[in-house]
Amino acid sequence: MVDKGLYDVNLNFLYLRPMLSKKTKYGLKALTYLASQKDKAPVQISEIAKCENISQKFLESILLSLRKSGFLGSKKGKGGGYYLIKDPNEVLMTDVMRVLEGPISMVPCVSLNFYEKCADCRDEATCSVNKLMLKVRDANLEVYRNNTLADLII
Repeated sequence: MVDKGLYDVNLNFLYLRPMLSKKTKYGLKALTYLASQKDKAPVQISEIAKCENISQKFLESILLSLRKSGFLGSKKGKGGGYYLIKDPNEVLMTDVMRVLEGPISMVPCVSLNFYEKCADCRDEATCSVNKLMLKVRDANLEVYRNNTLADLII
C-alpha cells in the first residue's frame, strides 16, 4: 500500500478518507433533483447544474457514469436530457454509493465486494484497525441499505 496523504492506494482500489467526494455529493443531488420531477420527463444537464449549483462539465461526467450503471436514461435532441429509469423507491443507496464512491469500506481488508489483504497487516484476526473498520463498514451499510432515493426527496 502506498500512502498518498489523504488517499491510500492499494493496487486498483482508491479509498478516500473519510469525506464524501464531490462526485458522490453532486451525483446524489442530481439523482434527487431528477427523482423530484413530477412528470419524469428528461431534464437537461444545464437545468440540473444551475438548480443544484454544480459545474456543468463535471455533472456531465457524473450523469454519464450513472447512465452507464443503469440508474439513468438519456434522450437526445429537442426535449432531451436525463431521466430516472427506475422508481426512486427501487434505487438503493448501497448501489448508488458503490457506483459513485467505490467501495463502502474504508480499508480493503473489510470490503465485501473488493476485499484485499492489507500489505502491512500480519493477522486480520488480531488487527485493531480491522476490528474498528468492520464496525464502521457495518454501520454505513445499515444506513445505505435502509435508504432509497425516495428517502432523499424533500
